[in-house]
Amino acid sequence: MSRPPVTKTGSERLRAELEKLKSVDRPRIIAAIAEARAHGDLKENAEYHAARELQSFTEGRIAQLEALLSNAEVIDVAKLNPGKRVVFGAIVNLEDEDSGAAVTYQIVGDLEADIKLSLIAVSSPIARALIGKHEGDSLEFTAPNGVKHYEITGVRYE
Repeated sequence: MSRPPVTKTGSERLRAELEKLKSVDRPRIIAAIAEARAHGDLKENAEYHAARELQSFTEGRIAQLEALLSNAEVIDVAKLNPGKRVVFGAIVNLEDEDSGAAVTYQIVGDLEADIKLSLIAVSSPIARALIGKHEGDSLEFTAPNGVKHYEITGVRYE
């Protein structure tokens, strides 16, 4: 079984989330459950059931993060030296050849992908189309809303 890759920055962000869940969220939820229990009848106690559901979600996320972080291969992107070739960890500037719109993405592990932060999973269609290409290359890939054409206008690692 191969170990899932994660950038050093992504690993640190996931560890920070895990630490917050354990040191802040877990004690707060335990206190909320204790307080709701003090209100009496648990069958019709909405606060108790909401707190238990949140506890279940939080414990599941803690277990998930612990498993992911123990198995992940942390890659320090700053130490890679692939030049202007796109590999895992690359921050890629793209220009949409149809609209002229510019976008920037970083190719990261599946565990840390977050489109709101412009972090795309290495397994995503656009990342697969980018891997191995160089600055100045054009690429085409099929997105959910049709075929897209991009030019790679910059590649960097930090």
